[in-house]
Amino acid sequence: MTELEKHIPDLHVLISTPFHPAYMTAERIKKAKNLKLLLTAGIGSDHIDLHAAAAAGLTVAEVTGSNVVSVAEDELMRILILMRNFVPGHQQVINGEWNVAGIAYRAYDLEGKTIGTMGAGRIGRLLLQRLKPFGCNLLYHDRLQMEPELEKEIGAKHMENLNEMLTKCDVVVINTPLTEKTRGMFNKEMIAKMKRGVLIVNNARAAIMERQAVVEAMESGHIGGYSGDVWDPQPAHKDHPWRYMPNQAMTPHISGTTIDAQIRYAAGTKDMLDKYFKGVDFPVENYIVKDGELASQYK
Repeated sequence: MTELEKHIPDLHVLISTPFHPAYMTAERIKKAKNLKLLLTAGIGSDHIDLHAAAAAGLTVAEVTGSNVVSVAEDELMRILILMRNFVPGHQQVINGEWNVAGIAYRAYDLEGKTIGTMGAGRIGRLLLQRLKPFGCNLLYHDRLQMEPELEKEIGAKHMENLNEMLTKCDVVVINTPLTEKTRGMFNKEMIAKMKRGVLIVNNARAAIMERQAVVEAMESGHIGGYSGDVWDPQPAHKDHPWRYMPNQAMTPHISGTTIDAQIRYAAGTKDMLDKYFKGVDFPVENYIVKDGELASQYK
């Protein structure tokens, strides 16, 4: 029995993170007779069975916005790491090697490349804004189109059809929540629609990708490089196949854990707990489940 399992019947409030999540399954929720609030110190509550939480009358909330800058900056870094074939070059230094040609044949400039983000919420928009100075062609697919003024300022084009966007992109960034609709969305058929050699950055959720389809596409070269910090499950087991793919730049779930982000998590969690114990509502954007209803992005 895990430590969490021992305390579930006594819990009134559970605070967890997306980075080393306490998975709250329907079975665990059923045992938590006193539980009222599930609070995620971060963004992304897919480690919770949201339908079970809603049925049980629980409140699920997040410290929304706490790590958007951190994750957007990390995504930009990963795009550059893949585009410039950085990891093998760094490995040469560690191994005492010097083979410039062995790196340069897969290294490209970002300027002039087409970058598309699936999802253009807070993180996606910040990423697009940070990409503008690089002179890229910027595309985004999202159910909501940006205000025309913002779209013009960033220089990004809204693509209503995701498949059409994928055929154009040199780099695809995943910035959408994990829902019943997006789980396993990037399967063998979806990946086949992308350009051969496409680079993929995914700091959203690993389960949006079909695990084996990614492995096979990496091995065949259809995906030219894959970088992200999300795994399914987390922590990733030692023999997880993504650890051993060619041209990958994977890390543990670190994109949203800068010191600055942690300060925001802590302050946001304290503020939400203060509100909860005083009977004050959270800001509406912090709710994932309230009064038995899921937030729209999780439906």
